[in-house]
Amino acid sequence: MTASGAAFAAPDGKPIKIGTFLSVTGPASFLGDPELKTLEHWVGKINDDGGVLGRPLELVHYDTSGNAGKARTFVKRLINSDRVDVIVGGSTTGTTMAAVPLVERSRIAMISLAGGIPIIDPVKKWVFKTPHTDRMAARKILKDMQDRGFTKVGLISGSGGFGQSGRTQTLEAASEFDIEIVADESYNNSDTDMTAQLTNIANTSGVQAILNFGFGQGPAIVTRNYSQLGLDLPFYQSHGVASEKYIELAGDAAEGVRLPAGALLVASKLPDGDPQKDVAMAYKQEYESTFNESISQFGGHAYDGLMIAVKAIEAAGSTDRSAIRDEIEKTDGFVGVGGVFNMSADDHMGLDLSAFRMLEIHDGAWTLID
Repeated sequence: MTASGAAFAAPDGKPIKIGTFLSVTGPASFLGDPELKTLEHWVGKINDDGGVLGRPLELVHYDTSGNAGKARTFVKRLINSDRVDVIVGGSTTGTTMAAVPLVERSRIAMISLAGGIPIIDPVKKWVFKTPHTDRMAARKILKDMQDRGFTKVGLISGSGGFGQSGRTQTLEAASEFDIEIVADESYNNSDTDMTAQLTNIANTSGVQAILNFGFGQGPAIVTRNYSQLGLDLPFYQSHGVASEKYIELAGDAAEGVRLPAGALLVASKLPDGDPQKDVAMAYKQEYESTFNESISQFGGHAYDGLMIAVKAIEAAGSTDRSAIRDEIEKTDGFVGVGGVFNMSADDHMGLDLSAFRMLEIHDGAWTLID
């Protein structure tokens, strides 16, 4: 696997190197593909506008295929051989966590594009993230369930790092919302049929709703199986499926599914006074016109990560790694496509529940619930 450079000639001077390791191929490609397209395109736009500190940006990328071992190898290469100035990646919780010890030891800031809460809790000095966490998603979903009067819920989750972390967060938070998890099923990410697990949930006494925590093709299979079984229970997914790809894979079975997501998926439906509307619409229009495909929340996370890194480099006035780290931590009031970021020494993500919108799928499209 070789690195790919995306430097442009307009600015002068030694390039500022942005390192990234993404799951562009493999089971998590629906994450990494829009992330890489976003980073490459906006690095080009920044360079066309004069670069950063009068210097061009250079994107150095490796494709992990979602493999934690590859992530460790490539992050070592980014740090020791490519000598990048900051890292924006990886795509998944597993690949990110594999890189954490390396960036902490090497003292280089990394802004992850993955969802798991363990990435930033407990706080790690050199590690930040832009996506909403699984803890936030669990709480947003449970609050919606509580508001609808549900007290007994069936849970099904993927066996990967994201699904299991989401499961843990759901189990820990449920009692706060007077909800009991009465069924707790799981599936392997390679499974192609989850009807047995869904049947077990449906046959559990008193169950009122179902929540699936996972990403990739698994949640789409669960959704289709749910429909095939003719289940008449409200069905929730996590933010791990916040892209048009999920609707494509699940088809008509996705009708009525609820999930929390950032404002990007419903950018055009946001009220005019919403602080995120202009940013989300600008990203959506630029991405879709450039790549002729629908945006996903995941590409938006890459946009936010890149812009936070760029603003930190500008504020630092140099590529000193410690100065960049310090400025990322000072991110305050940055309006991104994922929310309004306010980081601190105690919070290396900087988003609260207001950054999440509850969506429902109607006629193959996202509908804003709140």
